[in-house]
Amino acid sequence: MKIIGCYAQTELGHGSNVAGLLTTAKLDQATDEWIINTPNMLATKFWPGSLGVMANHAVVFAKLHTALDDDFDYGVQPFFVQIRDMETHMPMKGIKVGDIG
Repeated sequence: MKIIGCYAQTELGHGSNVAGLLTTAKLDQATDEWIINTPNMLATKFWPGSLGVMANHAVVFAKLHTALDDDFDYGVQPFFVQIRDMETHMPMKGIKVGDIG
């Protein structure tokens, strides 16, 4: 009961149009880490219940690429992402969260 999650697919500029998602996930082979990138304001994940205040993890939907220099799109895939520190509840490095009221 420590993980509070949310579903983060809908983007501000694309609603629930999965094919139009701009968020990407690229594997950095040097660090063996996924880099999730929201390239502009239209790609901001919007309306994901509990992300703004409560959630500490999210299932983030992004277009999958296998390498940083690979332009091939493998389609939209889910990524389980920690968005807040489990002790302090502060956003993890590189994560911005907010509440629209």
